[in-house]
This record gives sequence, structure tokens and C-alpha cells, in this order.
Amino acid sequence: MILHHVPGSRSLRVLWLIEELGLDCELRLWSLTDGSLRSPEFRALSPAGRIPALETDGRAIFESGAILQYLTEREGRLAPPPGDPERADFLEWMHFSETQACILQALNIHHIFLRPESARSIPLMRLDTKRLAVTARALDKHLTGRQTLLSAFSAADCMQGFNIEAVFRFLPAADYPALAAYRDRMTARPAYRRALARAGGDAIYEHDFYEVPDATG
Repeated sequence: MILHHVPGSRSLRVLWLIEELGLDCELRLWSLTDGSLRSPEFRALSPAGRIPALETDGRAIFESGAILQYLTEREGRLAPPPGDPERADFLEWMHFSETQACILQALNIHHIFLRPESARSIPLMRLDTKRLAVTARALDKHLTGRQTLLSAFSAADCMQGFNIEAVFRFLPAADYPALAAYRDRMTARPAYRRALARAGGDAIYEHDFYEVPDATG
């Protein structure tokens, strides 16, 4: 397997699951800023020019959720099978993580990538921060008294657990104690630590926390 990867990106979800499953893969590194993701070479793997892509079983698979679902079904582990009482919950949380990730992506654009800073929309930054808080409250409520999203660790935790470090770049962790405790449990997992060590440093965030700017500033 070859995993096409950018440090700090959603490809960490895939690498984490690969480590949880005990599989081997080669990492191929790309950059968010040098234009290489728009190249014909990469778009042959991921037509929208987005990380991750995984080459396995004679083809390339793109979209992190699809990759995780494919690997769990192929390996027969870390996902409830069709017909299992938790199957619908698994699918819900897999897709919920992408709802949240899209809001995080918007906040990343607002706070980090959009230049010059005068091009930013402070009302949109506030709105997206509020939208992120809605997802964080839902997770905090669900995780109160629970260790994982389902009755046991699953690929849904790789999908969602990856998001939480980024969530707390924009929301205070103290406001979401169950979610913060979940983050700590997920990042302490040996497979996560191995994946992080292989994945390289974060290529996105320069600050621990990003405040919405004062509109009058």
C-alpha cells in the first residue's frame, strides 16, 4: 500500500487505522502549498486534488471515509458489519466527522490560508465558530460516560478522533470536558502515537488557539 499524505491533514486518519490494523504501507509526501496536488499525476489518484489517496489492491481510493470503510471491510475488523445493531451508529459518526471537518476546513481558510487578512469575513468566522460549537456540544453530550463513539473502539474513532485537536484550536477545551477526555484517550493509543511519529509535524497550525478577530481591530 502507498498512502499519499500531507502532515497534519486527514490522511492521518488513514495512517492511524493502518497502524491499528497492523498493516504495512509506504508514505508518499505532498505539499498543500506548492501546487503539486493540482498536478495530473496526483489528480489521477484523487480527481479533486485532495489528500488522502491510498494505492492498494491494484487501484487508488480517495476520500478518507471511503478508505477507512474499505479497509475495515477488507480486513473484517474495527467496524460493525451490515446487520449489526451498531452499524447505523457507525455510519452516522463516520459521516458526522466529515460534517465537522468541513467546518474546520472553513475556519482554517479564514484564519490561516486566506491572504491578505483584509479579505477575511469576520461575520463568517464567527458563524463557522458557532457551527463548530454545535458539533462539539453534540459530541460532548454523546461521549459523557463513554470511552468511545460505539461500544468499542472502531474506525469511526479514527475519523472523529483526528478532528479533535483541530476543534480545540478554535474552541476552548475546558468547555467540553467529555470531548477533551476523549481526545486524551485517543491520542494516548499506541497506534495513534506510532502514526503520529510516522506522519511528521503539523503543516497547518502555527498557534495553539485562534481567536476570532475584533471587527473594529
